[in-house]
Amino acid sequence: MSNSDTWFPKWGDIPAAIGLLSRLPVWVDTQQAQAHGAHPSWAYGLAGALFGALAALAALVGLVLGLPSLAIGMLVVGTTAWITGAMHYDGLADSLDGLWGGWSPKQRLDIMKDSHIGVYGVVGLICILGLQAALYGQMAKHSLWPILGVMALSRAIMVPLMTALPNARGEGLSASVGRPAHQTAIVAVALGGAIAALTGAWPALIGAPLGALAVAAIAKRKIGGQTGDILGASQQCAETCALICLIALL
Repeated sequence: MSNSDTWFPKWGDIPAAIGLLSRLPVWVDTQQAQAHGAHPSWAYGLAGALFGALAALAALVGLVLGLPSLAIGMLVVGTTAWITGAMHYDGLADSLDGLWGGWSPKQRLDIMKDSHIGVYGVVGLICILGLQAALYGQMAKHSLWPILGVMALSRAIMVPLMTALPNARGEGLSASVGRPAHQTAIVAVALGGAIAALTGAWPALIGAPLGALAVAAIAKRKIGGQTGDILGASQQCAETCALICLIALL
């Protein structure tokens, strides 16, 4: 697997991206996916749009049943967590515990690797889950389409972080995927941004990069790069900031 792969899209990259980012039962040619390394990351936005479509269906059920907006938002968040195995929420919790609970890069990485959750992770998850549910619920009352755009862009935005930041640990999911080429990152963001714009989630183009950049800057300073947990945290912060901009500007 090369750290400077040359981008060349293949249809097989789409199920590979879905299989990596979720627990959906898709068939993936494992040998081909491993040989491609970071190639499939260009399709992270497409995978996110699929997750958003399924979450939007859950929201539609809530609307049909006349549930309050917060309950509809919880359906969106819960459906997404179920689809993805809550991997990004786990990354957020581990990142909060490690980045704020450790005193050195090594100690922070060790804490992030620990499967136990600390107070930073608990408080962070409660705040993020509650905020996302409230914002998704309010959005769903107006339109379900932006859900697809937010989830697409917030996953596509992970790719430039993978490209720009070195892996801080040298092992784990992020290291096994590899470092995408600049072309891959550009295509991923362009595709995620296009989906966001077409679904009416254009304010996410402001919020998602801000959220991801904030996580990237903190990770660079505290551990010298990114890990799978940092990428999960960046996705969650990008998603939340995208939602805040959506509600504020629409």
